[in-house]
This record gives sequence, structure tokens and C-alpha cells, in this order.
Amino acid sequence: MQVVGEAADGREAVRLAAQLQPNIMIMDIGMPLLNGLDAASRIVSENERIGVIILSMHTDESYIVRALDAGARGYLLKDNADEDIERAIRSVAAGRPFFSPTIANALLEDYVRQMRERRIQDSYDLLTDRERQVLQLLAEGKSNKEAAAILNLSPYTIETHRQNLMQKTGLHNTAGIVLYAVRKGIIAA
Repeated sequence: MQVVGEAADGREAVRLAAQLQPNIMIMDIGMPLLNGLDAASRIVSENERIGVIILSMHTDESYIVRALDAGARGYLLKDNADEDIERAIRSVAAGRPFFSPTIANALLEDYVRQMRERRIQDSYDLLTDRERQVLQLLAEGKSNKEAAAILNLSPYTIETHRQNLMQKTGLHNTAGIVLYAVRKGIIAA
């Protein structure tokens, strides 16, 4: 691993991402001039190959969802950063998402609580094998186009499977897909 740049604020991070094209960027949520979530969104929209890891002190699920919506592939808590930073970098570099263990456990507990409250049976059982494959690829951060190439399908077919699995599971966006996959153990946290 090699550090290729450091930014003092969100705008500089966006500029350096375009200039240096790093494999991984670690972004704090609380950055001056442009917060880390908005900076991450701009970085990923310009180059989806860059794996963004959000570094945060927030354990609230709303921050996690916002980070995932911004395109982040990892969410690392500051209080565990020393222990988890290398695992987070390696995981995201390998195309897998990463969540600090505290976050992963909280997401799982919340999911189980919601399932009990709603008396819902496992929606995963409603998915076809192909929908499960698409779910996993999307949760791993693959775009529709990348998933289509891996499964030898058209991006249109992937989008159809995506819509079907979202309807069956009650999910509404990519962040929901990732959280669902972590909660179900489909991808490692």
C-alpha cells in the first residue's frame, strides 16, 4: 500500500481524486468546504473505480445509508480505525464492502428487530437463483453493466432482475441492497 495524496478539505479531495486516480480513498464525513459524503458522491460519479471508505464517529444508520448512497464501499468507525483500517482497505480493494464490526452488528440487530416487529418471513426465500446472483453482485459494488458482463446478460436484463428483487425484498435503492446483503450474510461486513 502506498499513500499517494492527502487533502485538507472536500474540494481538494475531489481535485486530487481526478488528478491521482487512486484505488482507495478514505474520507472523513466532517470535512471543510465540502463534506465527505458530497465529496465521495462527486468522486464516485466521476470514477466509479475508486473505492471510497467513509471514516466516521457516527453509528446512526442514516449516516451509513447516506454514505452508501454517495457511492462509498466502506464505513469505518474512528474508534476502531487502528484495528480495522487495513482490513477495510483490502476488502474494498478486492471489490467487497466493509463495515466496522460495531456497524455490522447494529445493522443485523436492527434487521432482526424489524423482521420480528413486522412478523415477516424471510424475503430472501422469494428470490430466484438469478435474482440472488444479481443481488450479490450489486451488493459487492458492481454496476449493472459489470454484473451483466459477469453473468453474460444484457444490462437491461440485470435491471429487470434488480427491480424484481427490490420489489420482493421491499428495498428502494443501492444502499438498501448493500445493507440487506450484509444483514443476510450474503457479503461480509
